[in-house]
Amino acid sequence: MKSLSRPNIILTGFMGTGKTTVGILLAKSLQYRFVDTDKLIEQQCGMAVHEVFRIKGEQVFRDMEADIARELGGVEGVVISTGGRLMLDPANAQALTAKGQVFCLVATPEEILRRVSADNRGKRPLLDTANPLARVVELLQERREGYAQFTQITTSGRSPQQIVGQILETLGHDSAGERVTVTTSHHNRPR
Repeated sequence: MKSLSRPNIILTGFMGTGKTTVGILLAKSLQYRFVDTDKLIEQQCGMAVHEVFRIKGEQVFRDMEADIARELGGVEGVVISTGGRLMLDPANAQALTAKGQVFCLVATPEEILRRVSADNRGKRPLLDTANPLARVVELLQERREGYAQFTQITTSGRSPQQIVGQILETLGHDSAGERVTVTTSHHNRPR
């Protein structure tokens, strides 16, 4: 029998699939803590993610993601928004799924590019390529098998509120068909 009364909700997937907005709404509706792993890393380093990559290197960023995954792995009642690569590491996935369920948000390459372009502000190296759409398609193909291990939620053409409703409905039962209770009492809320 499942004993997770406040199971974590881990949102992963490629950039531009709406993880942050959906995560904030989920956390608010459940009275959960919301954690954006990119924002945590930005706070710890005192610089934006693209600067962490450029100045400190990708390996430093990935090591920080792994530390965050281990830290959050023992907590309940958290909505976690992660970059698409973090959950493709088996150790990180194991840590974060110990007390929750992963939802992989997916969108069409065109929708991803539209969203990323609108929020670019010159900080997305992905868009510096000659054909950014082809690059998005290529990266999605590379990650397809890894993403397929998680519950897929399509975000293209749908509002964040619709996505939240689908996640909460899906979360009602775990993969074994057992009921998982999601409570919203204030006294259990993590600090």
